[in-house]
Amino acid sequence: MFTSVKYSYFAVRLGLAIVFFWFGIDKFIHPTYWLNAWVPPWFLDFLTKTSISGTQYVYINGIFEVLVAISLILGIFTKFFSTLAIIFLTAILIVNGFTEVTVRDIGLVGGFLAVLFWPAQRDRF
Repeated sequence: MFTSVKYSYFAVRLGLAIVFFWFGIDKFIHPTYWLNAWVPPWFLDFLTKTSISGTQYVYINGIFEVLVAISLILGIFTKFFSTLAIIFLTAILIVNGFTEVTVRDIGLVGGFLAVLFWPAQRDRF
């Protein structure tokens, strides 16, 4: 049977990267959807006090998600961006609550935890 720690690690990174790249790019294509469907009204009120519009906030999230994807694809700063992604996804779960849609984020957090705790090259068998 064909097994490889190297390819397993790449498969986890690539899968997470595809999801984050897809959602990151979609935030630039459909910012209004993301704003209306996922940003709570109380958070929009908070944003107006900081001089950031809701659309700008969605774009910032999109940039962040694309950066996470690029990091995972290229294999650079993966632990750093995985940590940020775990914090980001946990915040989404806290703000939006546990729903049939956000349950996906629990799986993503698990994938990012795998990347975060994946042994360094020198520690692999």
